[in-house]
Amino acid sequence: MAGGPPGTVIGVRDTAGGPFVVTLLVNLPITKLDALEVIAFVSDGPVEHAGTAHPRVSLAPHVWAEVQIPKFADPPPLAVDICSDASLALAREHAALLSAALERVGWRVRPPHGADE
Repeated sequence: MAGGPPGTVIGVRDTAGGPFVVTLLVNLPITKLDALEVIAFVSDGPVEHAGTAHPRVSLAPHVWAEVQIPKFADPPPLAVDICSDASLALAREHAALLSAALERVGWRVRPPHGADE
């Protein structure tokens, strides 16, 4: 659903916000905000757009992480989408780095997968 100034999206998005995406799945009962804070902590990146419908964590130039949580009453996993507006290779590289960092703090991450694999 679009509205407002050009380029503004209003509404809830349940898909990744970048053209190149690699998804990590985590079986963990955690809120979206808490997941974003952990990702920001392990990656030493800022949470951008906090307080909006589409917060994300900057991982590197042209790479960010978004969290998609299960719908109401659905069980985990939650999806951590590593998005890039530059390349799928860059998204894959940062997905591997983030996965390793999350595992060091006790998260169990399923191997990444992307639509183009």
